[in-house]
Amino acid sequence: ARSMLATRRKAAGFPTGKTFDAWDPGVSSIPAPTQQALRTLEWIGRRENLVVCGPSGTGKTFFLEALGQQAVEAGMRVAWFRLEDLGALIRAHRTDDSVTRAVARILRAELVVIDDIGLLPVATDAAEGLYRVVDAAYEKRSVAISSNLHPAGFDELMPKTLATATVDRLLHHAHVCQTSGDSIRLTQALAGKGVTQLN
Repeated sequence: ARSMLATRRKAAGFPTGKTFDAWDPGVSSIPAPTQQALRTLEWIGRRENLVVCGPSGTGKTFFLEALGQQAVEAGMRVAWFRLEDLGALIRAHRTDDSVTRAVARILRAELVVIDDIGLLPVATDAAEGLYRVVDAAYEKRSVAISSNLHPAGFDELMPKTLATATVDRLLHHAHVCQTSGDSIRLTQALAGKGVTQLN
């Protein structure tokens, strides 16, 4: 069982290994009852989506990674991507026309996480990748995204037609959590908690 857990964790491709062990629910601006409901993972069983949007440093990626780790511990498969990774995947598979097969492989996971949308303009390949994953997952798998922008503003980042089609499918069965406040990272840094003190 430990070996299978390690395999699933490695296959997920989590960025840092953060779990709820290090999460402080009181610091997050996501309401406590919402955090608790999402941590049951029942929404994944119902193939619903999750959108966590808000300013940089407000715990979006941490929360999604901790949820992903919990899903892995519950025996589920998780696939973690940054938007740029999806763009690279589309480019790599377009040459031999195997994009559909590549997306189908991603959707072997019960939860697909796409992190950090909205920091940079979205390249055409990445926009296509986001649409293809969201479209293929619609009502079959759960997609969780973190974004600096509410999905309603995705047409500022990518072609309007693609943005509309993506957001339509993403939000139809989605829980939307809006984070707010100052950057937790910056607050910790200013309080000297970002590093181990020098002697």
